[in-house]
Amino acid sequence: RVGIEVPKVEVRFENLKVEANVQTGSRALPTLLNSVRDAAEYISTKLRICRPERHRLTILNGVSGVVKPGRMTLLLGPPGAGKSTLLLALAGKLDHNLEVTGNVTYNGQSIDEFYVQRTAAYVSQTDHHIAELTVRETFDYAARWQGATNAFGCMDDLARLEEENNIRPNPAIDAFMKASVVGSKQHNISTDYILRVLGLDICADTKVGDNMLRGVSGGQRKRVTTGEMIVGPRKTLLMDEISTGLDSSTTYQIVKCMGNFVHLMEGTVLMALLQPPPETFNLFDDLILLSEGHLVYAGPREEVLEFFQSLGFQLPPRKGVADFLQEVTSRKDQAQYWADPSKPYEFISVPEIARAFKNSRFGESLASAVSLPYDKTKDHPSALSNTKYAASRWELLKTCFTRETVLMKRQGFLYIFKTVQVTLVGFVTCTMFTRARLHPVDEINGNLYIACLFFGLVHLQFNGFAELPLLIGRLPVFYKQRDNLFHPAWAWSLASFVVRVPYSIIEAVMWTVVVYYSVGFAPSVGRFFRFMFLLFWMHQAAMSIFRTMAAVARDPVIANTFASAALLIVFLSGGFIIPKGGLKDLRKKLTTFNQLAQLFNSVTYMHSCNEAMVGLGIMDLTTNLRSARNFCQRICRREVAEGMYSNHQN
Repeated sequence: RVGIEVPKVEVRFENLKVEANVQTGSRALPTLLNSVRDAAEYISTKLRICRPERHRLTILNGVSGVVKPGRMTLLLGPPGAGKSTLLLALAGKLDHNLEVTGNVTYNGQSIDEFYVQRTAAYVSQTDHHIAELTVRETFDYAARWQGATNAFGCMDDLARLEEENNIRPNPAIDAFMKASVVGSKQHNISTDYILRVLGLDICADTKVGDNMLRGVSGGQRKRVTTGEMIVGPRKTLLMDEISTGLDSSTTYQIVKCMGNFVHLMEGTVLMALLQPPPETFNLFDDLILLSEGHLVYAGPREEVLEFFQSLGFQLPPRKGVADFLQEVTSRKDQAQYWADPSKPYEFISVPEIARAFKNSRFGESLASAVSLPYDKTKDHPSALSNTKYAASRWELLKTCFTRETVLMKRQGFLYIFKTVQVTLVGFVTCTMFTRARLHPVDEINGNLYIACLFFGLVHLQFNGFAELPLLIGRLPVFYKQRDNLFHPAWAWSLASFVVRVPYSIIEAVMWTVVVYYSVGFAPSVGRFFRFMFLLFWMHQAAMSIFRTMAAVARDPVIANTFASAALLIVFLSGGFIIPKGGLKDLRKKLTTFNQLAQLFNSVTYMHSCNEAMVGLGIMDLTTNLRSARNFCQRICRREVAEGMYSNHQN
């Protein structure tokens, strides 16, 4: 009523061609020998020694089309037609190893001129969510990262024009728009709106769940994947096979919800489906049909049958249009649809159908629409995102920290169990290395003291192993949100580190309080707190090591294998099982990069005299009997001086 245009996005792709150099036959199998050969070929190619011969595969062969705002567009085609590749190309997420030619534009601008990841959202076939969060929490965090409070960037102009033209807005709509731009510490009203549009308000406070945690149903989880992307100001959705694993009724409900979003909010949606039922197929306005990488048809959905009738094919009675379109280009199914009795049937290949489409009036209309320059005067300033992130760095970090705190509370049983485990193992350690029977008067008792120190470090290092499966389970969610520019990697990493600092402090405090004076370590208060700090550092280092392994491996089997091998190397080069004097020169260098060895040196040095460290070296206790006795005597004299033991015990 006041003449304000809603931001719209028109996506065009012209002569888009995607090719890949692949290996065929047994050479393409992921065997150990092939992996070694691939690595050697990669090095030789980089050094320009030789270039291995590979098969050239054309995934998309010069396709063109237009995805218009306010219209539901269906991407149809048999498996292997190139649907996912086309969606990834439009989203700017193609693999860098692929060779891409052609143009992809949003409102007349190339995808290199703005941040396409914030303008368009690619919704994959798989649903990656954090199982412990509820549906509402998933939407709330996504809304805060995507800047949902800026979804209506025209509120100031709207209020001014309403006042100038003396227009009284609808009270309900006016209240909703004003509430949408007000930030909230708990929930945003945009979240409630998307929940109702997608029919998720009945399970808003239910956990998303996964294979191990009971949560929402499969259809609801698909809608959560979609809602996480549209809860912000994004209005361009590229959806890839969202009906995988769903029944026809659920697929219909999801497509109907997306149709409401497109028609009411002028959104741009390109949705790929495999054999949609007739009632779902009729919800779309436009159709793009691919087969073997060729563009077979692109235009209004109602006119697709007319094009194939011009080629001599007829839709049989009681046959779905979507099934007919995917089978009519197949060699084994095409003959049953031949309907021209005036001439005998001859197989029409996909390239021939693609050429016939280009020469038809449908192809000429498409070519005219693609070649016509986009009128940039109609482009809304907020239609395309020119900033990398929607919120400030502080807001992104605060949102990450809030989510990690919630997850820490939801997984409280794990952390409480680990803390209780540390306490119980500490009590067991006190009974094994009790102060009443342990006196540092000879080499054997000196070794027992050092064994107790080493065991404490090892136990805390093992406690960090729990971070391995936790991080691997969250990596898919992290990569999805990072690639869609929800938040930078450093914000999530820093928040995860800060949240786990109190947990490390509690574990170090519990072990120190239970073990330190019970075993009979140096009674100095300063050494007590220094010992506690070294245990805290050990726990933080262990968690960092295992989180790094999980991020590099990204697979639980590979990560566990590498983590076990790494622990073996760390223990052997830690300085206790094999003293440093018994290591070769090359293996001695391992202790330089071994966090356990460095902290073990610090702990043993802290419980000895500086003169003893210089004259003997703690790591050589088990290899030098005479020096070990002298060392233990020095410790004994020091303890006597501090009043720890009586002269009779000495």
